[in-house]
Amino acid sequence: MMTAIGHLGLLDDEDIDLDVAALELSALDHDGIDLDPYLGILRDIAERLAVVGQAAEHGRAQAEALAHVLGGEYGFSGDRETYDAPLNADMIRVIDRRKGLPVSLSILYVAAARRVGWAADALNTPGHVLARVGPTNSAVLIDPFNGGATVESEKLNALAGDEPAGDDLVMSNRLVLVRLLLNQVSRAEQAGDVGRALAVLERMVVVAPSHGQGWWDLARLQLVAGSVEAARDSLSAMLEVTRDPGRRAHVTAALGAIAGK
Repeated sequence: MMTAIGHLGLLDDEDIDLDVAALELSALDHDGIDLDPYLGILRDIAERLAVVGQAAEHGRAQAEALAHVLGGEYGFSGDRETYDAPLNADMIRVIDRRKGLPVSLSILYVAAARRVGWAADALNTPGHVLARVGPTNSAVLIDPFNGGATVESEKLNALAGDEPAGDDLVMSNRLVLVRLLLNQVSRAEQAGDVGRALAVLERMVVVAPSHGQGWWDLARLQLVAGSVEAARDSLSAMLEVTRDPGRRAHVTAALGAIAGK
């Protein structure tokens, strides 16, 4: 099944369509599902946004158009009642239910904005992903979990905490997908389902092979599952993509620790 997403790991980051990629990842959990109706919904959203936002040149107007279409007409909102349900990070079910997590909803908002030619990014704010839309000189922060409501800088600062602000919070497309998948991993681990967590981590390293932490987490769970040789391979792969001397020493030490197992 990994062949279905193998192309994502080969694409340049800017060539990844976030919402389509999230659907392709979701399809791995829905054997035989036809994605065409879901892709049609994404196209319909973009077409409607182009109409509603045809005169929107500045960030605030674009944010209002996004909120009107995605939050208002299509009814996408955050799932406050069953926030930790795994289906909130499953893009097929997010579209079915019109509910999701901050990261899954941000994917829909950002991708729709880009599809009509607007600048948009997801922000790596701890605990609650936000989105930024609009030209550099008028960009606006929005909260897709809250129907696309505008977010003032004070809330961003509160969410960011000690993290760097501004452009330093912008996530690459791959990192957005990694964060979506990490939500699935954490929920699987909380439920004690190591097999599920391993399956999602295997997808993560296919999509983002240069994301060293993904290889580390995969190796950790492979050891929990007793797959020592697989863990050794994952740590070796991490070593290939890691340049930081300290982290390389840490990985090398971990390889040495399992050498005799």
